Amino acid sequence: MRIDPQSPADLSAQIAQAIRDAIISGRLIVNQRLPSEAELADQFQVSRPTVREALKRLAAQSLIRTQRGASGGAFVNRLNFEDLYSQQITTSTLLLSMNAVSFDTACEARYALERACAPLSAQRRTADHLATMRAEIFRQSQPGLTDEAFCASDVAFHRALVDGAGNPVLSYQLAGAVEAMQPLMNMITFTARSREEIIALHSDIADALEARDAGTVDAVLVKLELYTRQLAQDVAERKRKPA
Repeated sequence: MRIDPQSPADLSAQIAQAIRDAIISGRLIVNQRLPSEAELADQFQVSRPTVREALKRLAAQSLIRTQRGASGGAFVNRLNFEDLYSQQITTSTLLLSMNAVSFDTACEARYALERACAPLSAQRRTADHLATMRAEIFRQSQPGLTDEAFCASDVAFHRALVDGAGNPVLSYQLAGAVEAMQPLMNMITFTARSREEIIALHSDIADALEARDAGTVDAVLVKLELYTRQLAQDVAERKRKPA
């Protein structure tokens, strides 16, 4: 592992990148103990505080973990999808909230990814996934449910659809689409949408999944996408009209 002292890049960032590359390439394996701070400082010809900052960067990305005690130190972490969900959601939320992507672009991405789950979810969904979806539909139909609670239930419903595919890679990729993009979409469209319409579409999805009818799930998701896009257009037009 090497760095370039002449590079304008921060030395701690270079060290973190070098160690990250070693982990990705397999030169450092899961649960392997990294050299001590003193050894890394000597290897990279930098101060120990610089090494410490590099290790903090890696720990923030869940690539390493630290243990105290005589047998402690920094170890290569075993990543899992659940631990990285929050990072995926945060990144997606920032992209939308900072207007890096348009509503239509986000909507297209979200439903394209979710529709990719439909055939797998129709095959693999469990009774628990269906029960979650039915429970959320029931919750959505309760009088007096706040907009925030309805939006949270909406997210939980689609999370169950995605998780029903039984593929952790898809679930991870869709964490941002469902748990970041969808709440922001809900914030934009909730004043214009009909809860009854959404509940009806959710019921159709749950019925189709129970029947293992992937084609109908896909068709209903298309309807839901078109409905969501139309809501956003209606809200935008309403804002453009003079008061």
